[in-house]
Amino acid sequence: MLAIRAALAAGNKIIKIYEETETEIEYKEDCSPLTLADLTSNKVINDHLLSTKIPIISEENQQLDFSIRKKWSKCWIVDPLDGTKEFIKRNGEFTVNIALVINGIPELGVIYAPAMKLMYMGNVSKNIAYKSMLSSHNSSLKQVLDSAVKLQPKYNNKNTIQIACSRSHMNKNTLDFVETLKANHKHVELVQIGSSLKFCLVAEGNVDVYPRFAPTMEWDTAAGQAICNAVGINVNSDETKQSLLYNKKNLLNPWFLVSKS
Repeated sequence: MLAIRAALAAGNKIIKIYEETETEIEYKEDCSPLTLADLTSNKVINDHLLSTKIPIISEENQQLDFSIRKKWSKCWIVDPLDGTKEFIKRNGEFTVNIALVINGIPELGVIYAPAMKLMYMGNVSKNIAYKSMLSSHNSSLKQVLDSAVKLQPKYNNKNTIQIACSRSHMNKNTLDFVETLKANHKHVELVQIGSSLKFCLVAEGNVDVYPRFAPTMEWDTAAGQAICNAVGINVNSDETKQSLLYNKKNLLNPWFLVSKS
């Protein structure tokens, strides 16, 4: 519940900046963009989560050394604005991602897309995930829960397969993967969308699979993995075929595949 409140509060701040302010862009050392919305959202989320006394790994926080982090049995993993490039493009496909990770495994996930007034929530231990279409950026927790609808992944269709792909990170490896699927399916459809919303498309049954053969960090995927895992969707390393793990020594993810099988 706290993660939902934090995501709502952060989304409310983000949308005000999105709607009222000309976007000023800075660039980090890795050349990725940084905006006032990233920093404002990060402060709001940290302010909410600090009361839990559970440590926080956020894209916009200074990262602690693994010698400290490896002692954590629990941590929050946060991307205060996932899809900054989509925010800058003003296409609405950006999200707030908050996940609770226990012993390296995502257990709770919240993804909020403020420009769409759309929230996704997943609880792995209860094997359930929901989405809520909100009427206001100032929606209460009760309004979120009252409008919640259970997510249900697709049943496999041998003739048609729909693939979630990134708007900003399409590459040859992904296109090669698409070609392999064409050998077994009559119809292959690419569904391009930004940020962690690709996880949500799989979890709610709008697409079958999401391949990610490009770099991501733990904060890009933890909340989406929790939502997918809660409805029986796997988020597996392309190398090991095992679930992605979190609070690793290196916070960079391996390539991965999101699918039911």
